[in-house]
Amino acid sequence: MWSTYFHTLRHLRPGQILGRVVHRLHRPRPDARPAPPVRALRRPWVVACGRAASLLGPDEACFLNQRRTLAFPQAWNDATVPKLWLYNLHYFEGLLAPADEAQRTLHRAWVQRWIDQNPPGHGNGWEPYPLSLRIVSWIKWMLAGEPADPVVLQSLAVQVRYLRQRLETHLLGNHLFENAKALVFAGHFFDGEEAESWRRKGEAILAEQLQEQLLPDGGHFERSPMYHALLLEGLLDLHNLHVAFATDSATPWRKPALRMLDWLPRLCHPDGGLAFFNDAAFGIASDWSDLRTYAERLGLTPTPVPLPVAWLGESGYARLQSGTMLVLADVAPVGPDYLPGHAHADSLSFECSVGTQRLFVNSGTSTYEIGRLRQWQRGTSAHNTLAIDGADSSEVWAGFRVARRARVRVVERPESDKPCLTASHDGYRRLRGSPVHQRRWCLSEGRLELHDRVDGHGDHRVECFFHLHPEVQAGAIEGNVLLLSGSDGRGLARLTLDASFEWAVRDGHWYPGFGIQTRNQHVYGWRRGPLPMHCTVAVDAGG
Repeated sequence: MWSTYFHTLRHLRPGQILGRVVHRLHRPRPDARPAPPVRALRRPWVVACGRAASLLGPDEACFLNQRRTLAFPQAWNDATVPKLWLYNLHYFEGLLAPADEAQRTLHRAWVQRWIDQNPPGHGNGWEPYPLSLRIVSWIKWMLAGEPADPVVLQSLAVQVRYLRQRLETHLLGNHLFENAKALVFAGHFFDGEEAESWRRKGEAILAEQLQEQLLPDGGHFERSPMYHALLLEGLLDLHNLHVAFATDSATPWRKPALRMLDWLPRLCHPDGGLAFFNDAAFGIASDWSDLRTYAERLGLTPTPVPLPVAWLGESGYARLQSGTMLVLADVAPVGPDYLPGHAHADSLSFECSVGTQRLFVNSGTSTYEIGRLRQWQRGTSAHNTLAIDGADSSEVWAGFRVARRARVRVVERPESDKPCLTASHDGYRRLRGSPVHQRRWCLSEGRLELHDRVDGHGDHRVECFFHLHPEVQAGAIEGNVLLLSGSDGRGLARLTLDASFEWAVRDGHWYPGFGIQTRNQHVYGWRRGPLPMHCTVAVDAGG
């Protein structure tokens, strides 16, 4: 256990450690001075991405696909409810859902109740992350047409002042981005010297963080397509805000937003949805189509169609396509060394579609609660890759921790006329015999050839996983051949399995959203023997 702690903590930056101490010990005194005046809009606020209705009645709400009847005021901090659900209760993103007059009245009542029942500085709602998201939600709600109630404005000013003293410098990453974004929103929305200081502070943090968090290829450095989409929407909102309030039309958010817009569709399947690498699920971030439409309303035009072959070298992802078959391959690091909290042990995993049907899928994310399910979803066996001796390629533990982590080396990069990729990782070198896993993907005319090699010494058990989308059904394995069909019985693909491995089709689950579990199947292969060991699987589209 001491080894696990050592290999986790040694990557932290000194500022994170100091920031954690300060964050734990320092509780700022809420500042209840009158709110600054509200600034007048110079240009109309452009309609932003909407949200699903989540505030369903006076005492009912639905977040993370879980509907609850709430007993207030205890409900705001109910220790029996998962923390992430409670955070969503405090985000108030439901204010951005389409609403008629009855729903708008309901929204106002929810906001007033939050103000009445959440005294400054106390409870989940005053933690920096939900505080940041709520500040932005309330401001966007008013920019979209809600009259500015003086009681709401006063509460909002107290919240911003409190956040200014509680920035998450101990976490960094997307948390600090959201903190800074909230300061910029408040700095534009309010007028006067105090508001201007909020804006300058937020913009300074964002300028520094975008230099670090936005990779040269346009990807977000935490390597989660879901969090990439969340931060992209944040940049679009910041661009919208600047145009609405600033005297100059040139915004600092345009170029980074366009870079992130160009990256995202390359990590989407033909069905329009995100690939599931690291923490990723449907229903958290806005869909690619909604983000693209929002960008177009703002006058930002992304690259229209992803290239058949795209190498996102700094992010560590590749898009390979031949005929109707698409492969999205992961040769990425687990994330920033000092911030791998949303990482999975998915090195050299991949997802695959045939036409618009997803074929092979990583298992997804349905919870952030520490426990067996969270551990499994982050583990290697939940992904389309190899496991050795039952170990994970990176030592994921607790809810958001990683100790020893795999380092990936790219051997062969894809070219436009040669959609092939080869890479290896050293995540298993900690095992006896120092195994190293190398994988090669090569597409040609609707055929994927997948070559795995494990080098090292000694006898080892090697397991291979192919998780099928719930709408894909596997037949019986006959002579190392397996036919995959769609829910309509149409043949999707033919798998030719390596004869040196034992193979079986097993029942399992796919987790496409928080709180959602769907039955699926996975193809499982195993072999025990001396290294080096080879495994070759061919996938032919069309069956």
